[in-house]
Amino acid sequence: PGPMGEAPELDAVLGGGSWDVGGSFEGPPPPTGPIRLGKNACYVVLAVLFNEEDGVLLVQEAKPECRGKWYLPAGRMEPGENIVAAMRREVKEETGLECEPLTLLALEERGPAWIRFAFLARPTGGTLKTLEEADAESLQAVWWAGDPCALPLRALDILPLLDLAARYRRSPPHPPTLPQELPCALLCLRLLVAFANDAGDLWVLLSMAGTPHLPVVACGTSPAELRGGLCLPVLRLLRDCLPPDPRPGPLGLLGLQHPAGGPGGAAGVCFNVLLSIPPSSPGAAPPEPHSPAFRWWRVEEESLRGRILQRLRAATTVPVRS
Repeated sequence: PGPMGEAPELDAVLGGGSWDVGGSFEGPPPPTGPIRLGKNACYVVLAVLFNEEDGVLLVQEAKPECRGKWYLPAGRMEPGENIVAAMRREVKEETGLECEPLTLLALEERGPAWIRFAFLARPTGGTLKTLEEADAESLQAVWWAGDPCALPLRALDILPLLDLAARYRRSPPHPPTLPQELPCALLCLRLLVAFANDAGDLWVLLSMAGTPHLPVVACGTSPAELRGGLCLPVLRLLRDCLPPDPRPGPLGLLGLQHPAGGPGGAAGVCFNVLLSIPPSSPGAAPPEPHSPAFRWWRVEEESLRGRILQRLRAATTVPVRS
């Protein structure tokens, strides 16, 4: 079976599941303190819901700076909450409806200090908030069947999310992807770095520290690192272990792990991400790592190889938007 044994880690990560992060990270040493909401991170949740008539659930804002404008139900996660509980709470407070998540639609970030988890969800109960019930959370909520651009919107950044949601409902490009509960003190990324050539050969990059495993890199909390976003630690690791060309493809999210109210209030997230290194020529082998700490593992097992190749196809992961 090779260095990964029967590859249970790969199996879990490919299926949108979770795997223990452990304490060792590749690349620079991770930050010493944990991630805490309101201190060094802000997580925002947002939900797209449709009714049977294809109306989308929109909220009329009550905040002074955007009062009367329309937006999707969204808001900040509170310390001690898990991601799904925060999404349900925001939908309930702003629209009056109960809901359940179907999948993550997108992960959006402006530096890892600000991360937005956009969900597709479905209503499960409650009653729609009317103008008579206006409060500090929102003025009202409606099912809007027309063009959202016909309304005064708080921001146009919801339009791509509505497109993603409509596409997902027609034909889901990726399996339902929801946060998994597993302790994680830091913001980090577990990398499934794959190299496939035109002959159908496939390799996966492994870290050889201890038991061979998928590399995990931590996001720093210095201002420069926070500006660099989730891609910075990934690019730095690849730069340190592989030749500079060719450049890797975009990050795609396979799944994420997050503890609700972790030890000492830690609110870290481990993002399990997929990226590919494009081949330089049709039958090429992967570029040789600079460091003995990494090696390419050739995936021979047919079904595992098929699953990874299928996930490498465009749009079969949750998009990460920086």
